[in-house]
Amino acid sequence: MKTTPFTDYHIAAGARMAEFAGYNMPIEFSGINDEHLTVRSGAGVFDVSHMGEIWVKGPKALALLQRITSNDVAKLYDGKVQYSCMPNGRGGIVDDVLVYRFDAETYLLVVNAANTEKDWSHICAEGARMGMQAGHGNELYNASDEICQLAVQGPLAMKIVQKMCDEPVGEMEYYTFRKMRVAGCDAILSITGYTGAGGCEIYIANEDAPKLWAALWEAGAGYGLKNIGLGARDTLRLEKGFCLYGNDIDDTTSPIEAGLGWITKFAADKEFIDRPLLERQKKEGVTRRLVGFKMIGRGIPRHGYALAGPDGTPIGSVTSGTMSPCLKIGVGMGYVASDYAMPGTEIAVIIREKLVKAEVVALPFV
Repeated sequence: MKTTPFTDYHIAAGARMAEFAGYNMPIEFSGINDEHLTVRSGAGVFDVSHMGEIWVKGPKALALLQRITSNDVAKLYDGKVQYSCMPNGRGGIVDDVLVYRFDAETYLLVVNAANTEKDWSHICAEGARMGMQAGHGNELYNASDEICQLAVQGPLAMKIVQKMCDEPVGEMEYYTFRKMRVAGCDAILSITGYTGAGGCEIYIANEDAPKLWAALWEAGAGYGLKNIGLGARDTLRLEKGFCLYGNDIDDTTSPIEAGLGWITKFAADKEFIDRPLLERQKKEGVTRRLVGFKMIGRGIPRHGYALAGPDGTPIGSVTSGTMSPCLKIGVGMGYVASDYAMPGTEIAVIIREKLVKAEVVALPFV
């Protein structure tokens, strides 16, 4: 099992640790609810060093990314980040990714930890068809084992991070980034994150991890900064209706079904993988859709629970579910037959063989 450069700090802080995506990761520290509410109201730090980082460089970089991702990479400018996904050629999704543009021939893909090797193989195979080389010093390079990453999230996050930076960062726009010094380290500071609470992600070389860690806790001392585990990361993203790969999207779900039409761009000069199929789905519609729902009856929806119409007709299944720490009710996401996808529609979650009433709602939940 792999570790991150911060693993020993988590263990020393009393984290409940468990295997995730091949890494020994902190699941919770003070408790999921406490950590969740800390990020919504203050600031928390997540170790997300397990995420993958893949460089795509050279004169063919843009052409490759236009081929393998659904969003329009040509719309990026230097310092801009784009959320996208990689269609798999069978109507599903290889992974959802962030695309960073450094310049016209230099891009960084940030991918999900559990998918890093799968993504790398997919990118290399498509790059090889265009004559691109993979490996150190080449156009395609997997730097995942060299880079660590902290996400500092919450409404107070940037006040803390500003104390570690020599230049102003508080007014940086959402989904932009800068190469800069953070805590005296060469870093990429990215105004992104998967909590919907504001903040940033900081990428640095592994060897600089101790310096960044010490500086962050010194800067956060007066702001109530707390360690946050993967448990609260999941509840935070679910409250905002963000998809989790492996739950809400995977190799069998299309971006149109998943409500990701907004990152599926049919630009005139963009012939990406699965374009004809996805274009047809967008025009003709799909038979199922990913929706959000709130529980009306008592119960907590869980991944894999069946969804039904009010009369018990099977209509789909829950992909993600929890008791919302902010709303104090059960919330979830799941695929349902398209006839049941309209907000306001009554559905039911089957919990212990009983129909428990729920309502389809527009996302986000909070």
